[in-house]
Amino acid sequence: MHATEVFARYATEFQTQALPAEVIHHAKRAVIDWYASLFPGLGTAPVQQLEEALADDLDHGRACLAGGRAATARAAALIHGTAAHAAEVDDSFRDAMYHPGAATIAAALAAGQDVGASGLQFLRGVVLGYEVSTRIGVVMGRPHYRFWHSTGTVGSFGAAAAAGGLMALDEAAFAHALATAATFAAGLQQAFRMDSMSKPLHAGRAAEAGVLAAQLARRGVTGSLDVLDGEAGLGRAMSNGPDWSQVGTTLGQDFHITRLTFKNHIGCGHTFAAIDGALALKERHGIAPGDIERVHVATYRPALDIACYTHPTTANEARFSLSYVVATALAHGSVRLAAYEPARLDDPVTRALMERISVAVDPELDAAFPGQRAACVVIETRDGRRLKHLQPNRKGDPEEPLTDAELEGKFMELSSPVIGEERARALLERLWTLDGCATMRDSV
Repeated sequence: MHATEVFARYATEFQTQALPAEVIHHAKRAVIDWYASLFPGLGTAPVQQLEEALADDLDHGRACLAGGRAATARAAALIHGTAAHAAEVDDSFRDAMYHPGAATIAAALAAGQDVGASGLQFLRGVVLGYEVSTRIGVVMGRPHYRFWHSTGTVGSFGAAAAAGGLMALDEAAFAHALATAATFAAGLQQAFRMDSMSKPLHAGRAAEAGVLAAQLARRGVTGSLDVLDGEAGLGRAMSNGPDWSQVGTTLGQDFHITRLTFKNHIGCGHTFAAIDGALALKERHGIAPGDIERVHVATYRPALDIACYTHPTTANEARFSLSYVVATALAHGSVRLAAYEPARLDDPVTRALMERISVAVDPELDAAFPGQRAACVVIETRDGRRLKHLQPNRKGDPEEPLTDAELEGKFMELSSPVIGEERARALLERLWTLDGCATMRDSV
């Protein structure tokens, strides 16, 4: 069997399987985190411009945007997928180097509304999308991540699987949906190696691509079933010809959705171990910015390659500046939305501290990537102390997960400024009880 057929066989079995309560709970957590990511992204420039560009696809259709505006399923998936990735607060599955929620949940919500799915059916679609796509991401591995933005490429499969499950595609059609999604998959890392609005569009296009692939398969459009593992397939074209033979071995037994990372800071997740390490030293030793002579951060290579801006001039560049976020953490005690406001970007204390920060690759920490995201932070103080902290994981990783209460706090912090505290609390309550909801059409 080809990999697409392995996943399709599982999707057929999945339709009749009862999911463990733990898996449903983790699916709800993923959805809550997705909404927390969605709301701050809705007001960003690319999302607002995207809505204007998609005017012909709005105000009709069975799906709806946050706030209730009607939309076609493809338009809703594209807009919501973009918004959920725009503020850099969305979830990730570490081993796949991939943010699964943005595209997968956007597609599941759009498809679920389009077909009139219940809350439980929606959650099941989310789980299926995560389980299929994260495994593809793991197989594609680090060679894929060198040039390709996995959230755009692998995200297409999460969206297609979620939408295909909600459309109740049969085994053959599901395989063809994945096959078509594979040839839609795109998203270059170079798109965000300089100041650009393109990065969140990768997640949006992945969500749209997955919905479209499922819609086409539903109508009988076929794809090349060997598109993942064939001689000219995704594995060879976008990776190093990886082995697909074990891709489905743990399906239905090891649920990846239970091992997500939820962001505890705002910005590029590759910087978070360094942020956590800097905050640990600041708290433990009572360090103020004026006490610091030098800061040295050693971590894994992609953190330097992606969080690469040494002198950021915009909020977008600052999110991808390792020195900026570490300096912000040391100067202000946190890296939240306020860190990217104009006054903070030009804060003289932060800027002065950035000049005293150096970063480098640690070979041992780099060898542990992607399974471990670690950083070693050393602070040399002006009174001669040399303080060192190895941060083996990030707060929010499976080893140090956000509690339900912490996740709720993140949701309220990010959603309340957009929809108001009362509506935010009502939505949060609804999301915790999604498995009892009759319809998804009024869920935003």
